[in-house]
Parts: sequence; C-alpha cells; structure tokens
Amino acid sequence: MRQTQAEHAASCEEALQLEELVDRLVAFHRRSPGATGPDDAGLVAFRERLDGETAAIEPLLAGEEDRLRLARLRQWLEQDLARLAPVILARRERLLAASWATTQPDSRLCDQGRVLLANAIGRDLLGPGGASIVDPGSDLAALLVGLESHGETGLARQALDGYLRRSGDYELARLLSVFRVVEALSGARRALQRHQAAGEDGERPALLAETMRECRGYLELAEAYAEFRFPPLIIGIGVSGSGKSRFTRTLVGRLGAVRLCSDVERRRLHDIDPQAVSSRPHVDIFARKATERTYRRLAECAGTLLEAGFPTCVDGTFLKRRQRDLLRQQAEARGLPVLLVSFEADEATLRRRIDKRARRHGVPVEESLAILARQQSDSEAFSDEERLHLLHLDTTADNAAETLAGLIQDHVRLT
Repeated sequence: MRQTQAEHAASCEEALQLEELVDRLVAFHRRSPGATGPDDAGLVAFRERLDGETAAIEPLLAGEEDRLRLARLRQWLEQDLARLAPVILARRERLLAASWATTQPDSRLCDQGRVLLANAIGRDLLGPGGASIVDPGSDLAALLVGLESHGETGLARQALDGYLRRSGDYELARLLSVFRVVEALSGARRALQRHQAAGEDGERPALLAETMRECRGYLELAEAYAEFRFPPLIIGIGVSGSGKSRFTRTLVGRLGAVRLCSDVERRRLHDIDPQAVSSRPHVDIFARKATERTYRRLAECAGTLLEAGFPTCVDGTFLKRRQRDLLRQQAEARGLPVLLVSFEADEATLRRRIDKRARRHGVPVEESLAILARQQSDSEAFSDEERLHLLHLDTTADNAAETLAGLIQDHVRLT
C-alpha cells in the first residue's frame, strides 16, 4: 500500500537525511567492535552470502533468458572474487561483527519529504548473510544499490563520494563492484519472493508483470556493475580562489566522479579530522616534505580508485609540474584517459573570493592574500606534453559548470 503524503512527512520526522546518514555510517564503521574469527572470516562470510543469494533466486526465475543472465553474473562473481580474494583477506581488521542496519532496523532515509529506504541503507536483514560479519563496503553497497534502484543516481553518487572522503577507506572501492552485484541480486530475490508470498489472486498477471519489471531492473543494475570500465582521471589545477573546489564538486553529480581533495588528505596524514572545523594545526602541514607526502597520498588513492573503475577528480593547487606528472602517471600507466583542467579567474575576482572566504572563517585577509601571491609566484608553466591533455576554464563565465561537464565529456569518453 502506498504511503500518503502525511504518512511520508510523519516518517521523515524521525528519519535521516543523506549527509547525516553518511556521517553516522562512517562513525559506526570506525568505532564498531571488530569481528572475531579466523583470518579468512570475511572471505568465507561473503562467499556464503553469494552462494545463498544465487541459490535462493535461481528457482524463482521462470524464464530461460533470466536464468542465463543469472548464470553469467554468477560466473563474473566467481572470477572477480578469485581476483579480489587477497584484497578481502587484507581487510581482516576492518570486518564488523554485524551490519549497521542491525543496530538501526527502524531507521529510514529521507530526501525532500520522501522515504527512500528502510533501515536507512536498505539492507535485507532476513536474507542470506543478514546476521553475518560484514566488510564496511557491504553496508555502503546496500545504500548505493538501494538509491540507484529507486532512480536516485545523483544521491548514490553523493553517498559514494561523501563516504570515501570522510572515511579515507579508498581501498574499499576495489570491492564495490562485487558487493553491489550481490546487493542487486538480493533486491531481485526480494521482488520475486514478495510475488511468491502474495499467492494466487485475481490480480496475479498484473502483479507478475510488475514483479518481473522490478526483478529485471535489479538484474540490469547488477550487469551494469559488472561491466568493464575505462574511467578517466581529471586533475583540477588552480590557485586559491580559482573556484576549483566548487566546480569539481559538480562533477560528482554530473559525471559520477569521486573527488580526492588535497586539503582533506593533507589533514588526514597529520591525524587531523578532515571534517573538523578549521583550526591552526600544531605542525606545519604545508612544509615541503608534508606537501610531498600529500601528493604521494593523492597519487596512491587515485590509482586505487581508477583500478576500481571509478572516474576520479583530484582537487589541488598542483603548482609544480612534478606534482601533476605524479598524478598523470597513475592514469597513463593503466592506459586510462587523463585530463588537466586549469581553473582560472581574473585577479580582482581571486582577491574578492579570498577576502570573502577569509572573513567567513575568521582568518586574516592579508595572510590569505599573501598565500595567493606566493602560489602565483611558485606556479610552473604547463609543458608541451601537458598541453595535449589541458583544458582552460574561466570560472567567472556564465554556465561555467555546464561548460566544464561538456568539455570533459567531449574530451574523455565516460562509460
């Protein structure tokens, strides 16, 4: 039965919005007691869930084509699980005794007054593996599949980007394809089981058609997750006030990119909470060696995300050519497309933006302007090789965000 608008509103009074949910999910995964068991406990638990989902769904599929689709997905899962087994085993210390959903079974995810998901991440606690130990990535996968199955691709992209940036667990991205395929199979199974539970009635033909549409929608999602991808690397370059952070944020929703932010990773490397209110650190996190560590960290994370198949956008000043080369090599070594975007604005706009930001954060304006001058002085020109991959974007222009997305789609094939 459909909820009325009033029921939706009442439900959402007690529900979580996406940003709050992501914050809670990260906190739970960071602080929750770890799972006990042998070294291969995570691999065994995931294998049991995979086997349980495929065994449960197969007898419910009546059509030969649907059975073939399931068989192909099962074969892909077997191959990828063999490839990723070392990654799963290496994450032994991150395993959770139970899913976040087991502690929040009555929670809901809401957006603009609409209830989207039960237990906020939409995880099935009654199906195969519902009470088993889990990798944090399994919870994230449930949330992403739940959102995408409801047509909320934009919210799913925000959730993925936000979770990875807050947690810093970029290695998790390697496992998201297999986790999401299994979650999509779980959704298909639930659709078929709901039809089975409804039994025979006068509306059965219509109910069957609706059920199969829902089931095949999940199978299509699973097939999309299993596709081989050639993700691009987008390197956002610019001095303070150039607008690079604001515009790279738009790439998350528009292109499905995951952002890597130099300021976030710089703080993380020094054990400073990236989400904390800005304050002056006790150490010089902008010293030369600290900056070198930051860009090595960005390169490492970018490589991980690209190998996992996610378009990646790196947000940093990238004043030095060696910094840009370090990131560019992550894509080129993997045969993936790379694009350098130089975010630009006139001097008056730069100073006005910096003045506004400094006053908002209670930072001396003169100090911020001095940083801008130093960045402009230290910035190294683009090489001839870099110009082959370079786009210039005037961030003061009308519709600059749309221009950026269009330019990227023209220069880089996103799949």
